[in-house]
Amino acid sequence: MQYVDKWRAVAAATGPADRAAAEEGVRLAYRTAGLEEPGRFVWTDSPKAAVAAVRALDGAGRSVRDEVRTGPWADERRRLHDQLGPAGWTEHWGRTGAPLWDNTRALAERIRSGVADALADEAAALADGDAEEAATERKAVRLVLLDAVQGQHDAPWLAAFDGHSTRLEGLGRVAEQTGWWWPFEKTVVMCERPVELHRDEAGRLDRGDGPALAFADGFALHAWRGMPVPAEFLDGLSALTPERIRGEENAELRRVMLEFYGYDRYLSESDARPVHRDETGVLWRIALADDEDVVMVEVLNSTPEPDGTHKTYWLRVPPTTRTAKEGVAWTFGLDASAYEPLRQT
Repeated sequence: MQYVDKWRAVAAATGPADRAAAEEGVRLAYRTAGLEEPGRFVWTDSPKAAVAAVRALDGAGRSVRDEVRTGPWADERRRLHDQLGPAGWTEHWGRTGAPLWDNTRALAERIRSGVADALADEAAALADGDAEEAATERKAVRLVLLDAVQGQHDAPWLAAFDGHSTRLEGLGRVAEQTGWWWPFEKTVVMCERPVELHRDEAGRLDRGDGPALAFADGFALHAWRGMPVPAEFLDGLSALTPERIRGEENAELRRVMLEFYGYDRYLSESDARPVHRDETGVLWRIALADDEDVVMVEVLNSTPEPDGTHKTYWLRVPPTTRTAKEGVAWTFGLDASAYEPLRQT
């Protein structure tokens, strides 16, 4: 667990890099790969700025990512797999890299998409909204981003190799200090870590009053419980009304609005009517245009609060639910016919 905790912290780190330490890590990675040390480092404040810097390079030589990262990575994985055996490797990965994999990979992909979208929008604006120009730019940007070494976001693999490989020490040192970087024969483009990172309990990008991920130069990503949203969309959440929610044409944004506003509040303020009622609770249905219905069960906690009142809970259930009991049973992973609680709490 020591390696998992260490690399989880690295993946989530924000703030300025120790540039001298990061550069020394790069030099070590080059020496380990049998390459001459790079003569020049170009530092940028965000992945978006780094893409621009990479595309503007002159005399940097060819990319050496394969020698510095891809080759050693594959060799060390093969070596450790052979050493531990298939079952041993699976167990080792499950204890080290796997706990970090989903959230870290999702964050890296969100960064790639955000940078590509931002630069594509800028290209389209310069071309009077030309969609073809935007598509071409987006593809070109993603190719540059795929050529990056992901620094702190390589944490899952580095967690798996930590304590088992000295060959990757240079890559680990860089990752501990900074974000993405692009290795070329003579020049390395380095990217600072974000200055802000906000996530929910599930590890997804999440913030309702500002950017969920922000870099020093102003490049930022906005998200609500992992879903990308425009910055201006968040500005209007505090003034939501049931009418505004119903009028939103984008189904995904409408779901965000409902979550932010609260399903129970929406129900009470939109004159919703129950569609079924039984001993387990009350079933409510919200019909939404161009989207599946939102169906919820209202249940009353049978255990009283200290003041003698009984707390009401709202349970989101599948849109195919037809009775309150069926909905409550679903939350326990049961069919309605099998749900017969001996005692409600």
